[in-house]
Amino acid sequence: MDDSGVLKVSQASYDHTRPYWDEVAVTIAGRHVFDITDGWDGTPPSGVDHAVIVTHRPAPEGWDPQAPFHFVDGIEAAAAKARELAGDRTVEVAAGDVGGQMLAAGLVR
Repeated sequence: MDDSGVLKVSQASYDHTRPYWDEVAVTIAGRHVFDITDGWDGTPPSGVDHAVIVTHRPAPEGWDPQAPFHFVDGIEAAAAKARELAGDRTVEVAAGDVGGQMLAAGLVR
C-alpha cells in the first residue's frame, strides 16, 4: 500500500480478487474501527454499498444521516441489518472484536 492508501497488486491478483469485491454489498465493523478511520469520510470502505457499525453510542455529532452507515447495538442486530441491506449479495465482517464475537456466536459461515 502506498502513501495514498491505494493498494497496488499484480494483474493476476486483481483478476482473482475483483469478483469477490464486486460481490460484497455490506461491511460489518465495530465502532473502534469506525472511529480510527474517521468513518471512512462518510464512504463505506472498499467501495461497498453500506457499512453496519456495532456500537452502544449514537452516530457522531454532525454525521450525515444520508450516509450509507447504519449504527446498531449488538452483533445480532448487525447481522440482521446487513442481511436486509445485502439482499442476495455478500456481507463481510471486519476482523477484530466484532468479528470474533460474530464468529463465536455462529453468525459467520
